[in-house]
Amino acid sequence: MAPATPKGKAADKFKELAERYTNGAVRVEVYPNSQLYKDREEMEALQLGAVQMLAPSLSKFGPMGVRDFEVFDLPYIFPNKATLYRVMDGDIGARLFAKLEAKGIKGLAFWDNGFKQMSANRPLKSVEDFKGLKMRIQSSKVLDAQMRALGANPQVMAFSEVYTGLQQGVVDGTENPMSNLYTQKMHEVQKHLTLSDHGYLGYAVIVNKAFWDGLKPDIRAQLEKAMKEATAYERKIAQEENDDALAKVKAAGTTEIYILPNEGRRVWQKALLPVHEQFADVVGKDTIQAIYRTAAAVEKEEKAAAAPVKKPATKKN
Repeated sequence: MAPATPKGKAADKFKELAERYTNGAVRVEVYPNSQLYKDREEMEALQLGAVQMLAPSLSKFGPMGVRDFEVFDLPYIFPNKATLYRVMDGDIGARLFAKLEAKGIKGLAFWDNGFKQMSANRPLKSVEDFKGLKMRIQSSKVLDAQMRALGANPQVMAFSEVYTGLQQGVVDGTENPMSNLYTQKMHEVQKHLTLSDHGYLGYAVIVNKAFWDGLKPDIRAQLEKAMKEATAYERKIAQEENDDALAKVKAAGTTEIYILPNEGRRVWQKALLPVHEQFADVVGKDTIQAIYRTAAAVEKEEKAAAAPVKKPATKKN
């Protein structure tokens, strides 16, 4: 990712805090924009200890055999950020991180990059509009199935190659949160954008477990403190950055923006819901059901909070 994205800024924030809290005993080097490794190389580099920390997108864990993380790729599974954060910071997130330890990896935090929007060089207003389009995706079986459910042809492509791929017509469109789309200048080579919030893109901050376990406890405690604060900062700016990116894409005037209405959203959801069923055995039926229950609980709490307070009836003398 570029330094100007929420993830890039959070990485720099972690560097600042880690070095300050350890009084310089720890030095953090940040390498943005795939400077060290491409998508398929970075996990192996972490496991080998060539790098100590990564913040890969959640889709990257499927290809390494931990397919439970692909639950985050399921379309329309998170109705809002409140549900998302409760999943990440609760038992579900802890259970997912525990599955990484057998791979020599320890999970430290979940970082946010927002809900994804669809873009292409033709309008994407209905499900039928996707038919035959070559849509770039990350390497995820779930995202592959998502695009096929819409009638598109999914194409796996490294993130660093997407702009050129769109420019040259190797792919017709893609999906991204607004901050990604804008900072990678994809709006310059995409004529149409649909605000669909159909999927989610987030990251897991992970560390080589042997390296982490080998740190002195006091150093590790300060790094955990720095990570906690960097995570709070990252989540705060993520929505702000996406809102700002949307405003800049509008101002650029290169891309026609379509807001998917509620009725259209229901049609898209109906077309994509079978993907949940298709991957239930892969990502875990229990995990999917737990997310459904979390979403229902959040909705119930929000309705209760919004309900007017009834004043007790007063007795007349």
